[in-house]
Parts: sequence; C-alpha cells; structure tokens
Amino acid sequence: MEKATKKTKKINSATLNGFEAKRVEVESSFMRALPGFSIVGLGSQSIQESKERVKSALLNNGYEFPPLKVVISLSPSDLKKEGSHFDLPIALSILFYNKEKNFDDFLVLGELGLDGSLKDTNSIFPIILSLKPQKVIIPLESAKKVSKIPGIEIYAFSHLSEIEKFEPQEIKKNELNYPYLKIGSKKYYYTLDFKLDFKDVLGQTQAKEAALIAAAGFHNILFEGSPGVGKSMIINRLRYILPPMSLEEILEVEKYNSLEGKEVTFKPLRPFRAPHYSSTKSAIFGGGSRGAKIGEIAFANKGMLFFDELPHFQKDVLENLRLPLQDKKVLISRVNSKIEYETDILFAAAMNPCPCGNLLSLDKECRCTDLEIRRYKNRISEPLYDRIELYLQMVEDEDNSTISSEEMFEKVLIAFEMQKGKFNSNLEENYQFNLENDAYDVLKRAVKNFALSKRSEFSLLKVSKTVANLNKRDKIIKEDLLKALQFRRR
Repeated sequence: MEKATKKTKKINSATLNGFEAKRVEVESSFMRALPGFSIVGLGSQSIQESKERVKSALLNNGYEFPPLKVVISLSPSDLKKEGSHFDLPIALSILFYNKEKNFDDFLVLGELGLDGSLKDTNSIFPIILSLKPQKVIIPLESAKKVSKIPGIEIYAFSHLSEIEKFEPQEIKKNELNYPYLKIGSKKYYYTLDFKLDFKDVLGQTQAKEAALIAAAGFHNILFEGSPGVGKSMIINRLRYILPPMSLEEILEVEKYNSLEGKEVTFKPLRPFRAPHYSSTKSAIFGGGSRGAKIGEIAFANKGMLFFDELPHFQKDVLENLRLPLQDKKVLISRVNSKIEYETDILFAAAMNPCPCGNLLSLDKECRCTDLEIRRYKNRISEPLYDRIELYLQMVEDEDNSTISSEEMFEKVLIAFEMQKGKFNSNLEENYQFNLENDAYDVLKRAVKNFALSKRSEFSLLKVSKTVANLNKRDKIIKEDLLKALQFRRR
C-alpha cells in the first residue's frame, strides 16, 4: 500500500478566467511508489509542459528531484487553468517537499527557464491587479510592472536559488512621472505629447468644437460628410485631448494591454480602437465557442471606440452596440463560462451621406437614387442614433483657422475639474440639473417641437452641462442649451 512520506504541501497561485483572476491552490503529494510526476486539475497544455521545465530547472541547479511518485493537484479541480506561471509554485512545492518552509501568506507566480531563471508572463500583472493580494513572490521582470499597484508587498527574485535562500531583490515603488491634476485627494495624470495635433486641421471650426465637447464630457459623436472632408482626421486626433486618468484607470488599461501581449508603459493615454467594418460580432463584443473571450469594445474601455464607414458594419454589430452604450457593460454567456465587463467608452463614428459619398459635396454630383440613400441610412436604427449625443454634417470648408491640441486640452482640463473627475456622459438618470429660467423655457420648446424622448432630453441636458463646464459654469444657461441643440440630430 502506498504511504505518503510527507504531509501535503500547499502553495497559493491563481489563473485567469476570462480577464478576471481566480485563486488556485497548488497541492503536492509525495508517495513511496514507482517514481513519477503528474499534474491533475484541468491544467492546460502549458501546465502539463511545466513538468519538464520544473524538472530541468531543479536538476540543472544541483537540487534533488525526489525519487517518489509526485502528484500535483490544482484546486478547485473543476476550474480550467492555463499559463506557464504555475511553474514556480510547482517547483517550490517540490524544492521544499522535505523542509518546513511555509508560503501560506504569499501568492506565487512565475515561469521557469531550464536553467532555473524566473521569467515574466503576460498573465502575472493582470492576475495580481485583479486579486490585489497582500504579498507576492514573482520574477524580477514582473516586479517593475507590479510595483505600480498600490498596497502590495513584493518579493522579487531572478533565479530559483535566490528563493531557496530567500533573498528577494529590493523593488522601489516609484510614482508615475507625469503631470497631474489633483481633485480632492486624488491625482489624475495626463501627457502633453500630442502625436496627432488639431493644428494640422484647417477650418472645420464646428467639427472641432463638437470634438472638444465630446472629449470634455465623454459624449458619443458622429460625423457625416463627403470623403476627404476631415471626419477621420478629427476623430483620430480626439484621443489625444481626452481627460486625464486616475491610477486605477491606468492600471485597468494596462491590464488589457498585458492580456493582449502589448508592452506595459503606464502612459496616461486613453486606449483607441478602430476595428474594420468587416469585423464580426464576436470580434467586437467578444465570444468564442470554447470560452468567453473579450472583444474590441472591452479593449476600448476607459477610451475610444471608432467606427469608420459606420453603415458598412454588420447589422447585428450595430444593433448590439445599443446596450453597451447605454448600460456601460457587456455580458458574454456561454455554456461553460460567463463574463461581464465594463464598457465605459467614448463611441465615435464617421459616415458618408450616401453610398457614393457625394451628396453633400459642393463640387461633385451625387449618383445615388433616393431609394439607395434611404437604404444606406436605414442601416442605422433610430435607437442607435438616440445614443449618439453629438452629430454634425460636415461640408468642405475654405476657412484656414486653426487651434492646437494643447489649447483644446487646456479647456478639457477646466471642464474635467468642474466635473470633479467624473464624466457628464455617466450622470445618473435622477441627476438634478441646474438650469436658468430662460434655459428651461428653451428645453420645454425643444422637447415639444422635436418630439424628444426622455433619453434624448437627458442626453441634451448632459451635453449642455458639458458646454457650461467648458465655460467654467455649473449652471446651464440658454446659450448652453442652444449649443447642445446645434449638435443634435433631427
């Protein structure tokens, strides 16, 4: 009968389930039997391959691999687990199998090289950010990123031998080296690096004003106009004047970057995603037959999602945009998994006025019939239009006036401070707006004359508040409401 030589050892680790982390207990058992090494508990191929990496790392550094039957169990056993970061907890459970070393207080993550070196993986940063444990044992490579997460005690090592002696390398926790705006006790970071600058856009004063309002209040925006009029040019520059970011928002954005395999820079620049109109519903919203995966709208969280050539997107993609824009979240349900993620985005879109694009052109003649134009525009439903707060028809403009992104961003900072670090687009439905009597009269006439729904009326007031904030006011006056009506689709 098999007899265990030592008590079962347990080490805490974790796995990603979608983009949220779940704790995993790495249990090890050593039994007198024919020598063997097995891992149970729904481990992926990368976890099964860790047997060879762990064994090589131990033997190549003069450590003993016990001549016993070694069983590693990943608990809970009904949770699918993946990632090479399980190498380190498995190795430590074997390295200390006959020693009284205790790792109960630590979350242990790290990939092993065959020489015993510790390596970073794309999943370590999002796991720690999701769980926020008190103490972690991780590779030195990972510590540079993890050190930005507040409230975590980091024990960083570059080699397996350092953990045996327990000689962690010191990690300095440096604050973000960017200018910031302080509202209350909270810091909001920003950068003045305008890679694409509004000073390159000649004229189109109204469109730039709409872009400024959109940035200041995080309002959804749609430009309609002929090809070459400057729609995409303005929207591509909109990203660089978006409001500052809190540390929590920066970490959230970098979490997605890490999952996507991108370099983690902690730059306070909001994400910008511009999928092609041929993208599928799963690519935009997430999905997958084996497990729920996140899509473009999730990667755009806290930033911008740009749909160029809006009517050319698939009908089901456009219709499924309505709930994420309204509720700021998406739920993906599959037989084996369910994932809910936040979609706090600024939705920007551009479209031609007709299939040939020349309907609003001053120089070219439109070749489309009335039926073709109706079919083209009817691809976008009224409920989706209703969730777009700023709309403008753009035409050719001979004006050569300019304004720089830095000048526009200064105005965004003023509005952001007036909003106390929040966005007007996210105001609760029961929010009490402060209107002057003249503004209230204009609102009543607008609701009656344009047959505005409650949602449309609320959107109008939110945009009006942003216009007021840009002018350093909380109270909405008549001119603010008229400006918001100017950018309302009729």
